[in-house]
Parts: sequence; C-alpha cells; structure tokens
Amino acid sequence: MKVTGERTSTASGGFNPTFQRHAAGYGLASRFFTGGGRIIDLGCGVGHSYSLLPAPTVGFDIDRPSLQGQGRPVTQGDIRTLPFREDSFDGVMSAQSIEHVPDPRRVVDEARRVLRPRGVAVFITPNRLTFGRPDEIIDPFHFIEFDPQQLSSLCRESFRDVDVWGIRGTERYAAFDAREHLKLERLLRLDALHLRRLVPLRAKQVLYDRGVTWLRRKSDTLAASITTDDFYLSHEDLDSCLDVVAVCR
Repeated sequence: MKVTGERTSTASGGFNPTFQRHAAGYGLASRFFTGGGRIIDLGCGVGHSYSLLPAPTVGFDIDRPSLQGQGRPVTQGDIRTLPFREDSFDGVMSAQSIEHVPDPRRVVDEARRVLRPRGVAVFITPNRLTFGRPDEIIDPFHFIEFDPQQLSSLCRESFRDVDVWGIRGTERYAAFDAREHLKLERLLRLDALHLRRLVPLRAKQVLYDRGVTWLRRKSDTLAASITTDDFYLSHEDLDSCLDVVAVCR
C-alpha cells in the first residue's frame, strides 16, 4: 500500500505518535466491548490494531487496497451506507473515521441500525478544541470536527445511552503535542490573509499529504519515544482532551 501522510499504517509508515495514538484508541476502547460477538470496524484502513479488540472483527473501509491482506473478513464500501442487515453486529468501532465524511449523522444512524439491541458502539474522533485550531479545520481530509458536547449531541440523536470520555496524553506526549502546535502556528502565520481558503480542496489534500509525508521523514527522538502507554482514558476536563470517545448503547 502507498504510504501517505494522512493514512496511518505502521509506526514508521504513518508517523509514530499518530500511529501510537490510533492504536491506543483501539486498546482503550476494548474495555467497552464486554458482550462478545462480532464487531464491525468502520473506516478501518489497513487494520493495524484490530487485534486489540476482544472479539472477532469485520474490517470496513472505502479504500480497497487498504483492505488487502488483513487476515480477517473485510468489506469495501461507504461507512454512511453499510451493506449489512439490521442487528448484524454486537459492536461497532469507529476510530478516527466520522470526521472524514460531510454527513456524520448518517454514520451514527447506520451504526445504530446494524447494532444488536444490547450492543455497544464506540466513536473516537479528534477533539476540535485541541487538534488544530478551534475555529478552523486545518486537515483538508476532515469535513467536520467535534468537541465533546457536539459528539455527544450527535450520538444522542440515535442512541439512548451515551457516555463521553476523553483520551489524554502523558507529560511526554504533551511536550510533543505542544511542539507540534507551535510548528503549526508558525506555518499558519505565513498565510496571514488566509489565502489557503481559496485553494481547491483536492489541491489542499495533495499539498497537505506531501508536506506532512516529507516532514515526517526527519529523525525525531521525541516522536520516536511515544508509545501506546502515553495515552489514557479520563472523564476529567473533556474540553482539553486529545480525542473524544463516545460510548453508545
């Protein structure tokens, strides 16, 4: 598979801190899937961390090459229109995927439709208050970003019981994250007139992907030191968390 700056594939082919953050999401979510049965892994990409979930999984992604060689059942398609019957799964896992569609409510509705009555759906998405800029989506591959209240409200339209958590980082990850935000602000100051908003979306995606891929090739001791142990779940101060986690029943 072609390694890009946007898709997370391995610790080396997807920037180690991003990979570890994604993998940690799967590991932390595993505690919520206690009923056994099958889990559908929405927007799974290359399926780098599905083995951390405590039940058999089905990978589902729009990108067919990413699904090759995963060693589990996979299906190609749009996460807004799942080709499965009602009550087909005991769990739904959506890690870093609903921000990639312009109408995420359809994803949540579909998750509810294919979930069995006692099942659990877990949605993990970057916290817009801490990811880039609260008032601007920097990543051109994201259509909508959520804060904790917004994700909770979205999920409550389809689910009766929604428990919102936050994924937080250790001091080591906080140091790395602060450094990356400083780099971002320095870069954005070069475009004080916000001319980037006039660039066509596809051009933004190509430039962003190439730029991020190039930057991440540089040796970085701090980035290389990040592991899944640098992330943990918390109910405290959700507005300052890294990723928002909605556990829906």
